[in-house]
Amino acid sequence: MREWQIGDNVTAFYKTGKYAGEITQIRPNGYIVVKTLAVLKHPMQGDLHNPKQADVDFFHERKALAYLEQTNVPSNMVKPFEGEIPSYKASLASALVTLKEDLQEDPSEWAARSLECLGRLELEYQL
Repeated sequence: MREWQIGDNVTAFYKTGKYAGEITQIRPNGYIVVKTLAVLKHPMQGDLHNPKQADVDFFHERKALAYLEQTNVPSNMVKPFEGEIPSYKASLASALVTLKEDLQEDPSEWAARSLECLGRLELEYQL
C-alpha cells in the first residue's frame, strides 16, 4: 500500500468522474481529501444506481467538481498523477467535449437525455 503525503499530486476517481488534484488531508478511516485542480473525465449523467438507463425516477444532471473543491475519496480510488496538471478550465472543456462526442455516437434515449444535461451544464460552466 502506498504512503500518501499531504501535497502529493494525484488522480482521484469520484463517482463517475476522474480528477487531478492535490492531497490536503489524510484521514484514518481510509479516506483522502483531494483538492480538485483539473477534470480528466466528466461525470456521466443520469442515475448512478441505474447506469445508462433513461427511464428512471430522477435523471440526475451531474456537474464536475469545481476548481479547488475538496472531496473525500476512498484511498483505493487515488493514484499518483504523473506530469503537469492542466488548467482547470481547459481540462473541463476537453472532458466535456470528449463525453459529448462519445454520447453523440450512442443512439439511445439515455445518451440523448445526457446530451441535454451537458448542454445546460456547458452554459453554466461558461466555457
